[in-house]
Amino acid sequence: MRTPLVLAAVLLAAACSSSTPGGERSPGPPPGASGGGSAPARPGSPRVLVAHLKVPWGLAFLPGGDALVTERATARLLRVTPAGRTTVAGTVPGVRPEGEGGLLGVAVSPGHARDHLIYLYFTAGDGNRVARARYDGRLGALTPIVTGIPKGSNHDGGRLAFGPDGMLYITTGETGDRDLAQDRKSLAGKILRVTPTGAPAPGNPFGDRVWSYGHRNVQGLAWDDEGQLFATEFGQDDVDEINRIVKGANYGWPLVEGRGRRPGLTDPLITWPTGEASPSGLAFAGDALWAAALRGERLWRIPLTGGALGRPAARLTGAYGRLRTVVRAPDGSLWITTSNRDGRGAPAPDDDRIIVLPAP
Repeated sequence: MRTPLVLAAVLLAAACSSSTPGGERSPGPPPGASGGGSAPARPGSPRVLVAHLKVPWGLAFLPGGDALVTERATARLLRVTPAGRTTVAGTVPGVRPEGEGGLLGVAVSPGHARDHLIYLYFTAGDGNRVARARYDGRLGALTPIVTGIPKGSNHDGGRLAFGPDGMLYITTGETGDRDLAQDRKSLAGKILRVTPTGAPAPGNPFGDRVWSYGHRNVQGLAWDDEGQLFATEFGQDDVDEINRIVKGANYGWPLVEGRGRRPGLTDPLITWPTGEASPSGLAFAGDALWAAALRGERLWRIPLTGGALGRPAARLTGAYGRLRTVVRAPDGSLWITTSNRDGRGAPAPDDDRIIVLPAP
């Protein structure tokens, strides 16, 4: 029997407590939204932009509106136009796909029009790493900037995103070695914050690359209009989470799963039963957070009003299968990738796909 949705919406004020698998999919229109409460107006009809991809994972936009998309197992970097034209920008050398590892996150330098730099997170022979390269239509040579991130057959993290402060944020998993999440000397089970060259960013809480710790496996990052950072996190058996990320905070894993209400640990804002979420990508658009759910096979919309998160409402439930990544495009639409060919889904003949949802 499915556990009811568990909600924990809290005010995001400065005083916030931080003591301190299914049948074939159809690409047709989605069924009606699920979830309780009065749902706001639904966004426009989704459409398939690209089909026949092989486990797309990361997605980031170039200044002109095209997107760079990574494929986890093939190590290909693709360029996709808003019209759906897809070309191979390059194959990333040194990628060693294994389990949940491979070519994962991608980020575009905020100064790309000037420096032509992009950033990639991938699994290499000796661990996970972040490298940067010039991209001006072709992928240039890679320069590693963060190495020594532990790797495993699962829980490899992998999301990259530049924050409004111009720093690069990196999510890492604890690779199944639970204790690494609480070990501040390890880069596993953390959100890292580094300069564009990979050095510890100024103002980091511990004088190293760690921004927050006690994470099991974070795969989604998003900032709201006020510059507040939120993250999705996979739980184990009970609940998945959305957290408000606070400098230096401990998010509890493996001491607690979900809301522990323990001094020194920061509780999540929202939790779901794992069967309804396994939240991966996260975006902020239209005064709401949007979380892509893998096992839950839906897109969650969580309204954000006056610094508080409201009641989540589900979209696209079961329409496209496992959803990995959601990113706000320059035109305000949401680009969403499926992950049905990752060994845990039931792929349709045209999987994997990029879905476009008009601006909320």
